[in-house]
Amino acid sequence: MTDRPVPLTPPPTGYADWLAELKSRIHSAQQRATLAVNRELVLLYWQIGRDILERQAREGWGAKVIDRLAHDLRTAFPDMKGFSPRNLKYMRSFAQAWPEAEFVQQAAAQLPWFHLCTLIDKLKTREERDWYLSATTQHNWSRNVLEMQIETNLRARTGQAVTNFEERMPAPLSDLARESLKDPYRFDFLGLTEEAQERAVEDALVKHVTQFLLELGAGFAFVGRQVMLDVGGDEFFIDLLFYHLKLRCYVVIELKGGKFKPEHLGQLGFYLTAVDRQLKGENDSPTIGLLLCKSKNKVVAEYALGDKTQPMGVAEYKLMESLPAELRTSLPTIEAIEQELAASASSEEDAED
Repeated sequence: MTDRPVPLTPPPTGYADWLAELKSRIHSAQQRATLAVNRELVLLYWQIGRDILERQAREGWGAKVIDRLAHDLRTAFPDMKGFSPRNLKYMRSFAQAWPEAEFVQQAAAQLPWFHLCTLIDKLKTREERDWYLSATTQHNWSRNVLEMQIETNLRARTGQAVTNFEERMPAPLSDLARESLKDPYRFDFLGLTEEAQERAVEDALVKHVTQFLLELGAGFAFVGRQVMLDVGGDEFFIDLLFYHLKLRCYVVIELKGGKFKPEHLGQLGFYLTAVDRQLKGENDSPTIGLLLCKSKNKVVAEYALGDKTQPMGVAEYKLMESLPAELRTSLPTIEAIEQELAASASSEEDAED
């Protein structure tokens, strides 16, 4: 005979809050346990790698000792993975890359083992590895995202936009704002050719907003596209509007399909003023503007920003740079993409470029 479920009576007052607290504590404990296991594994691998290095240097053992060690360890621990010759060589490289036990304990052990293998494989210098290790820890990147950030040369692009932040924003907010922008931005994921017009790029960015946010970086939250502002009875439309959670300010992004021109900043400045007066909250910082164009003369951009009182930046975007040449001919035409994307609303069609 099957027992019938006992009807649950209404929970007592405060039970829901207590249950939520218990769930949170259990989840945190699970996370700490996972991190502790990972930390011990990474430290073990580092110690094995250090021992291999030291004994090869002291005893003159050749590379074949790794194959012998892999066989003996797998025989001794048949249920434990990670003792292949390939992984033992990674352990040796790990100890070479970060020889300080203190750094490994405090920084490197925060990442999963295969993240560390990716850093060892794809980067050649300690400086590069430390930068991506820190960024991965801070932003909790998956291994695939880490590989993508390395392949698109994120470190070299971060903080490279031409801005006036240092003169128009207080420190350290200006430093954080500068590091939040890149140059160039890589929009390869859109599948567009360099001939794509502004509206086609904008459409595709919104369609692929998750990847767009990843390229923008941590802290950006999407507010909307073609955001309408009513100024004195006239309607104006912002290409893309974001809010930055760390800077606590709105970020206006305007797209230009050609080369940067100083007059572009006049339009951007107008939008910043309108957002500050209509959308900015009492506790928000002044709105930041980012002009994205296909190309720019850096000196011209610096001159154009020189007399602007609002915080702005100018950066380039690249559509096809990292795609293999043989793939470019197989991509859809602009006409095909425009047919695939939904037609913009009539209000958007009347928006200014």
